[in-house]
Amino acid sequence: MNLRPLAACLSLAACAFTAHAAENELTAAEKKVGWTLLFDGKTLDGWRPYNKKPAGGWEVVDGTLHAIAKVKGVELITEKKYDNFEFFWEWKLPLAGNNGVKYFVTEERPGAPGHEYQMLDDMRHADAKAGPLRQTAAFYFVLPPAADKPYREPGNWNQSKLVVQGKKVEHWLNGKMVLAYEAGSEAVKAGVAASKFSKQPGFGEKIVGHLMLTYHQDDCWYRNIKIREVK
Repeated sequence: MNLRPLAACLSLAACAFTAHAAENELTAAEKKVGWTLLFDGKTLDGWRPYNKKPAGGWEVVDGTLHAIAKVKGVELITEKKYDNFEFFWEWKLPLAGNNGVKYFVTEERPGAPGHEYQMLDDMRHADAKAGPLRQTAAFYFVLPPAADKPYREPGNWNQSKLVVQGKKVEHWLNGKMVLAYEAGSEAVKAGVAASKFSKQPGFGEKIVGHLMLTYHQDDCWYRNIKIREVK
């Protein structure tokens, strides 16, 4: 689908990242155009466990939010719901690591709570062998990212961004838009029908929902998590 990049319409927001800020802080330019932090580098303020599950599996260490491997962990969701937004985060995985960020998240559909921006070791994790639908920056199991995405190997920090405006969605990776689609479109319906989500009512449609940090039993580190709501 050939969608004009939504972020091109948000030039002020794009420029906001040109001035460097300390980790987990906003620049003056970012504040001016409406960015807010979703992680202060010290606490889990603004997040809660999904579907009233017991808390566990996360720690704040050295200014990062760390998913602790191989424990009884739980997905985290934002306390607030979002409609149209830009959501930015940095993440790092170990070798063979797996995690993801979900959006359009609802607690009414636990079998498929939301669309997932996949985060994966594309060279070593078993899921990657199934093809691009399960690799980094995919709309997991539904739509693939661009083949020439600028992916960084495990142990390095990646920068990701979601842009949602109306039904239009963009996945960005390290400064490049690598997937654009329209929620509820024929392309999405076809992808959902061929996926494990085919029996999940409403999956593939846009809703006003939470953002989620998944828990997949692997280490994962986050920092500089921020959001900008747009009209």
